[in-house]
Amino acid sequence: MKLFQISNGVKQFNPENPALFAKERGNGASNEKSFTLVELLVSIFIIILMSGIIFANYRQSGQQFALQRSANKLAQDIRRAQQMAMGAKECAAPPASCPDGVPAGGYGVYINKSQDDRYFIYADSNTAPGKRSYTSGEEIEEIPLEEGVYIKDFIPSSANFSINFMPPDPTVDIKDAAGTDKNNVDIIIALRTDPSKIKTIKVNKAGLILVE
Repeated sequence: MKLFQISNGVKQFNPENPALFAKERGNGASNEKSFTLVELLVSIFIIILMSGIIFANYRQSGQQFALQRSANKLAQDIRRAQQMAMGAKECAAPPASCPDGVPAGGYGVYINKSQDDRYFIYADSNTAPGKRSYTSGEEIEEIPLEEGVYIKDFIPSSANFSINFMPPDPTVDIKDAAGTDKNNVDIIIALRTDPSKIKTIKVNKAGLILVE
């Protein structure tokens, strides 16, 4: 028995078989529900995918900002050491050997690749006129880089550098690990997760300090 009959070219419900009609409607509802479930799963997948992309971009942006902030902070701290020397700032212990409270050789910043997550402000307290570079024990402040940022390299190459400012001008001394005077130094910091992402802090004997 047919569920539908054709009358005047129009498909109409056949009242002689209502059970078959109900079954057909039930199948249609089931198919409709199945289609809705597929849509829901696709939507959930898209949401998860987009969330992952957004999170990855957010994390990468956060690391880039950390790198930029660390570069700016290092440049700022080098300028701070310069200002401390110009102002003949008295140093407090440690070190305790500053004559009249003012370090003989001024103040400086010491950066070492073997301690690649930090750097130091020091007071050059060696006997006048000072060594005009860092000596172990002269640290007055330890400054950490932001998490995930490290000291990658120097140009010219060296294991470490000290950038010293001797009052009153102040006179700038840039010395490598061998104690050799240099006219300038590029301090390169990078992301541990992507060492190709770098910032460079440039310092020269004229006292110019800039970030690239």
